Amino acid sequence: MPITLLKQSTPRYRADIDGLRGIAVLLVFAYHLGTARCRGGFVGVDVFFVISGYLIGSIIHSEIANCTFSLASFYERRVRRIFPALFVVLCASCCFAYRNFLPIESKSFAKSLLATTLSVSNIFFLHQSGYFDGPAAMKPLLHTWSLAVEEQFYIFLPFFLLAIRRFSPRAKLWLVATVASLSFVVSVIGVFHNREATFYLAHTRAWELLLGTLVAMDAFPRLSSLSRNIAAFSGLALIFFAGYFLSAATPFPGVAALLPCAGTALIIAGGRSGPSLASQCLSFTPLVFVGVISYSLYLWHWPMIVFQGMGGFLIQGVSPKTAKLAVLGASFVVATLSWRFIEQPFRGRRFMLSRPAIFSYAAASAAMLVALGSSILFTNGLPSRFPSEAVKVASFLESSDSTTESQYRVGKCFLIGKDSYNQFDPSVCLHRDPQKKNYLLIGDSHAAQLWYGLSSVFPDANIMQATASGCKPTLEQNIGADQKCIQLMHFIFSEYLPNHPVDTLLVAARWDQGDLARLPLAIATVKPQAREVVLFGPIVQYDSALPRLLALSIKQNKPQIPADHRIAYYQSLDAEMATLAATKLGVHYISYYKLLCKQQACLEYAEPGIPLQSDYGHLTGEGSVLIALRIRDSRGLN
Repeated sequence: MPITLLKQSTPRYRADIDGLRGIAVLLVFAYHLGTARCRGGFVGVDVFFVISGYLIGSIIHSEIANCTFSLASFYERRVRRIFPALFVVLCASCCFAYRNFLPIESKSFAKSLLATTLSVSNIFFLHQSGYFDGPAAMKPLLHTWSLAVEEQFYIFLPFFLLAIRRFSPRAKLWLVATVASLSFVVSVIGVFHNREATFYLAHTRAWELLLGTLVAMDAFPRLSSLSRNIAAFSGLALIFFAGYFLSAATPFPGVAALLPCAGTALIIAGGRSGPSLASQCLSFTPLVFVGVISYSLYLWHWPMIVFQGMGGFLIQGVSPKTAKLAVLGASFVVATLSWRFIEQPFRGRRFMLSRPAIFSYAAASAAMLVALGSSILFTNGLPSRFPSEAVKVASFLESSDSTTESQYRVGKCFLIGKDSYNQFDPSVCLHRDPQKKNYLLIGDSHAAQLWYGLSSVFPDANIMQATASGCKPTLEQNIGADQKCIQLMHFIFSEYLPNHPVDTLLVAARWDQGDLARLPLAIATVKPQAREVVLFGPIVQYDSALPRLLALSIKQNKPQIPADHRIAYYQSLDAEMATLAATKLGVHYISYYKLLCKQQACLEYAEPGIPLQSDYGHLTGEGSVLIALRIRDSRGLN
C-alpha cells in the first residue's frame, strides 16, 4: 500500500499517479464489499505495490545519485508517513474488538495486533489461512498483510541500491531486473505449490515493487506522443481486465499478476515521457482526491466492513445493500478526516518533532500496542466481559483442532489443499465391508461433516467417504473449481461407481441455486450404480458463526438473536430441492429443516451448552451425531 505523495518528495508532481491510486483503492474496496462485477478487485494491491516501488525507488535512487541519501532520514519518513494513521486505526480496532469480540476471538485479534505492530502480519495471516480457521470477515486487521510486505521490502531495498551504487547505470538496471526476475519465477512456480505462501510473503511479491523501481531507474525508453497514449490506455485496459475477469479461484499472484503490474508500469512509464489522454482521465479531480486519501481509506475500510458485518456498529436492521452503502460513505468520511488531521500534520512536518523524538514516540506507541495485545493474550481474551455460560459456548468457535480434523478425516478422505488429490486414500476412504451395507458419502465439507455422526449412529453400515472442500458432487463443476475436486469427482463418477456399486449413495453439499441445473445429470449417472440415492438439502445457515450468536444472546439475554441472523434463502432453497427430488430426480430427500425446525424455530444446541454448529453452518461433532440420530429415528436411511 503506497504511503507517499509524490509532490512532497520529487520535483514534478503527477496527478495521474494519484488518480491511479484512486482506482487501485476503489478496486480493493469494491472487492471487499463483494461487488459481483469486481471479482478481481484484489489486484488493486498489486497496483499499489508497483506505484510504491516507483515512488520510493525514485526517492532512494535520486538521493543516492546526489549523495544525499541517509538511512536515518529514509526511515524517519517511513515512520511519519505510515505509523500515525496506522496507530489510530489499531487503537480504534482495539476499542471495537473489546466491545464486539468474544474471548476466543479477542485472542486471535490480539495476535494479529502484535503481528501488525511488528510488521509481520503477512506471516501471521499466512498461518491463519487453513480451511477451519476463522473466516476473513472476522479478521479486522487482515488487510495489513500488504503493509507488512512493503515494510519488509523496504528493509532490503535501500541496502541493495546502496550496494550497487558504484556500478554503471546499465549494470544497475540488469542487477535490479535480475532480482525482480528471480522473484517473479519463484512466484510463478510457488502459486502452484503453495498458493497461500506465494500470496502473502515478501520475496514472492518483491518483483512487483521492483518493477516500479525499474521504471524509476529509466529502464523503459522515452515514448512518442502516440506511443505513450497507446501504452497508457493499454495499461488501464490491463488493470480493468484483471479487476473484472480474475477471481479468487485464479492462481495468483504468479503470471496473472502481470496484468495489473504491467498495466501500472505502462501508465507510469508513459507518463514519464509526457502527458496523454489516459493521464488526463486519471487526473480527474475527484479521482485524484480518492488517490490522495487512499492510504487512510485502505486502512479504515476493512475494519469498518468487519465490524459492521459482526455487530452492525454503523447501522442495524437494514438490507445488505444499504449496509454496504453505509460502510462506503462512512469509510470515505473517516478516511478524509484521517488524512487531514493525522496524515497531513505528520507528513507535512506540522508536528516539528526531532528525529530522535519521532523514533521515540513511535517506539513508545508500538510498545503500548504490544503490551495491550500481550495483556489480552495473558488474560485469555478478557473473559470477564461475558457470563461463564457464554464463554463456554463461544469456545466452540475454535474448531481447527485435531478433533475436528479427525472427525472430517482431513488429508485422507476430506481434501482441502488445491492440488491435494494425491492425498486421497481409497484403501481407507473406500474400504468395503462385505458384512455390512456399504454407503458412500460424496460432496464438500457439508458432506464430510456427516461422516462422524453417521459412523457413530449406524454401526451396521460401512460409511465410505470421498469429499473435498468446495467440491460439489456433480459431473459439471463451477468455473475455477480446484483440480482436486475435478479429479476426485471424475474418479467417483467415471471409475469407482461403475465398477463398485454401493448400497446407498449419500449426496450432500453447500448447495446454491446454480447447482440445481447440474443435479439431474449427476443423479441420472449414479442411479444405476446404487440401490438407493439419498440427497441431503441445504443445512440451516447463519450470517455469523452460531456459537458467537448464542454467546451474544446469553450476554444480552436475547434468545431471538440466532433466529434473527438465520439466512432465509436456504429454507426456500430446501423447499425447491425437495420438489426437485420428488418430481424429477426420483431420489430420497433429507431436509435439515424438517429434522431441526418447527414453526420457524430451529434447534441451536446439540446438547446443553454445546452448539449444533461451530460456524455459519458446519456441524460440531455432537451436532453431527444429533443429525444422524434424527435421521435414524425418522428412518431417513435404511
